Amino acid sequence: MRAQVLVVWLSLSLCGVLVCAHEDVKDDRVSGGRVQVRGEARGLVEHQRQAEDGDVELSDEPAEAVEAEKTKQKKKKTPEEIEAAKAKKAAEKEAKAKKQKAPKPTKKPKAPKPTKKPKTPKPTKKPKAPKATKKPKVTTTTQPGARQPSLDEEEERLLIELGWGTMIRPVTPKVPGWVEPVEPDLDKMRKFNKEATTPEVIMYIPEETTTVPFVGPWYEEYDYADLAAVAAKKQEEEEERARKEKAEKAERLRKKWEEEEEERLRQIPVPPQPKKCPPLGLESHRVEDDQLLASSQSHHGFTAQRGRLNMQGTANEDDLYGGAWCSEPEETNHWFEVDARREVEFSGVITQGRNSEQLDDFVSSYYVAFSNDSRDWTILHDGYAEWLFYGNVDKDTPVMNQFTPPVVARYIRILPQSWNGSLCLRAEILACQLPSSYQSENEVNSSDDLDFRHHNYKEMRQMMKVINEECPNITRIYNIGKSSQGLKMYAMEISDNPGEHETGEPEFRYTAGLHGNEALGRELLLLLMQFLCKEYNDDNPRVRRLVDGVRIHLVPSINPDAYELAYEMGSEMGNWALGHWTEEGYDIFQNFPDLNSILWGADDRGWVPRIVPNHHIPLPENFLNGSLAVETKAIISWMERNPFVLGANLQGGEKLVAYPFDMQRPPVSLTDSRRWRMNAEMNEETWARIQRQNEGALRETPDDAMFRWLAMSYAHSHLTMTETYRGSCHGDDVTGGQGITNRAYWNPVVGSMNDFSYLHTNCFELSIFLGCDKFPHESELPLEWENNREALLSFIEQVHRGIKGVVRDMEGTPLSNATVTVEGIHHDVRTAAGGDYWRLLNPGEYKVTAKADGYTPQTRLCLVGYDSGATPCSFNLAKSNWDRIKQIMALHGGRPIRLVPKIVVKPTAPSTTEVPNTADAHAIAQNAERRRRLRLMRLRRLRLQRQRGGLSTTPTTTTPSTTTTTATTAPTTILQTESTTSWYDSWFPVDSWSTENPFDSVIFDSFPTQDYPFEFTID
Repeated sequence: MRAQVLVVWLSLSLCGVLVCAHEDVKDDRVSGGRVQVRGEARGLVEHQRQAEDGDVELSDEPAEAVEAEKTKQKKKKTPEEIEAAKAKKAAEKEAKAKKQKAPKPTKKPKAPKPTKKPKTPKPTKKPKAPKATKKPKVTTTTQPGARQPSLDEEEERLLIELGWGTMIRPVTPKVPGWVEPVEPDLDKMRKFNKEATTPEVIMYIPEETTTVPFVGPWYEEYDYADLAAVAAKKQEEEEERARKEKAEKAERLRKKWEEEEEERLRQIPVPPQPKKCPPLGLESHRVEDDQLLASSQSHHGFTAQRGRLNMQGTANEDDLYGGAWCSEPEETNHWFEVDARREVEFSGVITQGRNSEQLDDFVSSYYVAFSNDSRDWTILHDGYAEWLFYGNVDKDTPVMNQFTPPVVARYIRILPQSWNGSLCLRAEILACQLPSSYQSENEVNSSDDLDFRHHNYKEMRQMMKVINEECPNITRIYNIGKSSQGLKMYAMEISDNPGEHETGEPEFRYTAGLHGNEALGRELLLLLMQFLCKEYNDDNPRVRRLVDGVRIHLVPSINPDAYELAYEMGSEMGNWALGHWTEEGYDIFQNFPDLNSILWGADDRGWVPRIVPNHHIPLPENFLNGSLAVETKAIISWMERNPFVLGANLQGGEKLVAYPFDMQRPPVSLTDSRRWRMNAEMNEETWARIQRQNEGALRETPDDAMFRWLAMSYAHSHLTMTETYRGSCHGDDVTGGQGITNRAYWNPVVGSMNDFSYLHTNCFELSIFLGCDKFPHESELPLEWENNREALLSFIEQVHRGIKGVVRDMEGTPLSNATVTVEGIHHDVRTAAGGDYWRLLNPGEYKVTAKADGYTPQTRLCLVGYDSGATPCSFNLAKSNWDRIKQIMALHGGRPIRLVPKIVVKPTAPSTTEVPNTADAHAIAQNAERRRRLRLMRLRRLRLQRQRGGLSTTPTTTTPSTTTTTATTAPTTILQTESTTSWYDSWFPVDSWSTENPFDSVIFDSFPTQDYPFEFTID
C-alpha cells in the first residue's frame, strides 16, 4: 500500500512540474524582481524545512553558513523522513507559486545578493526591490515549552494551502525491527539535485482571476537604523512632488486661460486707432483770416477770426478784440467753418472756451460736418446715429476729440449743440495733408540734417552730450545753477577755446525757456547747437568766423520744472498759462530787481552820475534775500561772472522783437515840473526830457538807436516776422510794419530781465517773440528752423558792431573796472578783468573817454564804420595825484580844506596895474571848467566871483628875478578872509556818495607842469 501511495504522489508531482513548465513558457517576460522574490521565498522555505526536519539548529548565523555546515555534517535519514521531505518539497513549490501573486509587505528583510543588480522598470507603482548590499540577519529564537509541529501536520497544512484537501496518509506497518528499504545512491542523488537546483529558476503558474490574501513573513525582524531618515526623505519627496504637480497644474491653467483670452480677443473686432495728424494752423496763423467763417457774431470784436486756439483778448471786454468767436444769441443755427483750401484728412478737433477775466463761456457739446463744396454738408456718424462730441468743462483747458477713421474733405464745420453762458468758441483742427504734386506749408523739408522733435529734460541733456562728443574742441557743457526742484540749468559754450575768456573776444548769450510752455525757443537753441557743430566740422567759413571770434553761450531751458509739466500735456493740449511760472509761482522774466526806479529817482534829483552811476547800478540792500526765485538768483550770478556784450531771450506768444526799456517811467506832476524848472541847476536838456516824459514819450534808453538797430537785424532777417499786414497774433500790429517795438510802449513790465541786464551789466539784451504758437507741433519745427536760422546767426554777428579795446596803465598793466564813457550817450560801460571792453555803437564819430580810479582820464576820437568788425580803440592811462589829495584830507579828519595861494608882494610904483600871476590864471580856468562840467551850486559860484574880485597885487619890478619884498615899501594888497562854504561841500553834498574824482574833468595838458605854491589851511 505504501508503494502505491508513493507512486500516486510522484505522478501528481510530475504533472504539477509539467504544468508549471508550460506556464513558464507563456510568461517568459516575467520581471527579474519576481524571480528574486521567489528565490527569497524558496530559500526561506528550504531553511524552514530543514529546521523542521530536526537536522538544523536554530541560530543567528546566515543561511549560507548553516547550509555549508550541514553539508559537512551529513546524517543518514530514515525512509519516512525522505518521503516526508519529498512531499514537503512539492508542496512548497506550489505554495511559492501562489505567494508570488500576494502583495508585498510594507517592510521585509532584504534578500542576500552576491552583487548589486540594476533596478528593473516596473509597469505599475510597486515598492522598491530590496538592495543587495545589506543582507538581512535571520534570527530564529525558540521559546521554551513551544512544541515544534510534526511532519504530518506540516504536510497537511501545505496540502490545505494548495487546495488539495486532506490526502490519505500512507500506512506504515508498525512491525518491530522492520526497516524501510533504502534506495541505492540516494544520498548522491540528493546531493546532485541540491547542487543542480541552486541556480535554477522555479517556474510557476500564476492565477489570473483569483487573488491570494497577503501572507506576511513569519518573522518580525526590521532594521530601524535609517527609518527616520528614510521617512523624512520620503516625505520631502512627496511634498516636492506635490508642489511640482501644483505648479504644473497652475501653469497649465494659466496657459489655457491665455489661449482662451487670445482667442476671445481675436474674435472681438478691434477698432482702428485714430490717425495722429498735426494741427492745420489756426493757432500759428498759417490759416489765414479769410479761411475762417461763422454763422454770426455777437459784435465786431468776436468775429470768426478770433476763434483760434489760445487767442487772447484785451482787458476791456467791449474792445475790438475779444478772446474767442461768439455767436449771435438770437440765431438758431450756429456753426464755425474752416476752409483748408484743398482736400485733407481731418482727424480731430480741439476746442477751448473764451478768454475772459469775468465770464465763463464755453461749448459743452457739438456735431461735426464735412463738405467738399461748402453747400452739401454731411454730419459725422458713429455707425448708429449722428456723432455727438462732448466739449469743454471750463474756459481754459483744451479738449480734443478724434475721428475714427479720418474724413477726407476740404471744409469742416463745428455745430455747437450746448454751451455754458454765451456761445463762445476757440478751436484748432487736426488734419493730415494728402500726397500731391506740390508742397504744403506743413511739409517743409529742411536742408539741414538735424533732430526736429521736442526733447524732455533727459533727452535734452543727452542731446547736448552727443553734440559735445562730436565737437569736443569747440564745445563745453556746464550748468549755471539749479531749479527749485533740483534740475540743473544746463548751458553750452561754443568757442575756439571753450572754458576760458580770451582778451578782446566778446561774449554772447542766447537764453530760452524762461516760461516753461514756450518750447520753440528751447528747440531752436538745440538745433543751433547741432548746426554750429556740424557746419564747423564741415569748414563752413561763416560758422568758423563766428566760433573763432565770439564766445557763444546757449541756455536752452532756464525753467526746466515748468517745461516738464507742459511737455507732459503735449503741444496742443496745454493752455496759455500751463507751465508759464516756476514751481514757486514766479515769472522769471519779471522777477529781477527794479533798478529803473533807482536810476530815475536819482536822475530827477540831479544825482546822476555824481552820486548814482548811470551803469552797473548796485543791487538794493538785502534784495537777494527777498522774493527772488532760485532760478533768478542763478541767472544774476551768471551775468556777473561773465562779461556779456549782447544777448537775447527767446519767448513765444507773439511774433516781434521787443527792446528796452521794458518799464514805463512814471509821470511827473506839473507842480514838480515848475519846482525843478525854477531850480537853477536844471539845464535845458533836463527840462526838455521832463516835457517829453509828461507827454508819455520817455521810454527809450540812452542807446535807443542802437537797440532799434539790433532789433531790426533779427526781425528783418526772419522770413516772416515783418509780414504784419494781417496784424499781430492777438490784435493790431504794434510794430509799424517793422517787426520791432519798445516793450514799455507795447506791454510794460516791472523788473524785467532786459532792463536789469542793461543797468547792472554791460550786456544789451532784447526779447525775441518767435511766434503765436508757444508750443508748436513737431511737424512745424523744420519750418520754424528755416524761418529763424538766418536771424539767429545774423544777431550773433552784431556783437562786433561798435568799438572795442583794452585800457592799460603806462606800464602796460590791464586796468579792470575802468569806466569807458561816450560823449552824448549817458550810459557807460566797464572793462572786464583783463582790461578789455566792448561798446556797441552805430556808425559815426565818437569822443570816448576812459577813466579809472587813481588815473588821469584820457579822451580819444573813435570812428565806427559800416564795415564788419569793431573799431579798435584802446587807452593808456597815467596816474594822478588824487590819491595824495585824499591822503592829506584824511590826515585832517576828512574835513574840507581851503586852498590859499601864496601872494608875492612887489614894491609900489607910481602907476599900479593889476597883473594876475600864473596860479590865478590856472585857478580861473580850473573853476570855469568845473562850472561847466560838474554844474556847481550857486553859492560856490558866488564865492569864486568874490574871491576873484577882491584879490589884488602890487606891480612888479622890471627885474624878473626879484622875488623878495622891500622893507620900506608897504604892500597895498589886502587879503580878504571871510568864512564861506568850502568847495568840498559844494561838490559832495553827501559825503557817503562821493564816488567821482572832481579833478577828472580838468584837462591838465593845457598848462605846463609846475609846482603850485599852495598852502593848506583848515576852515
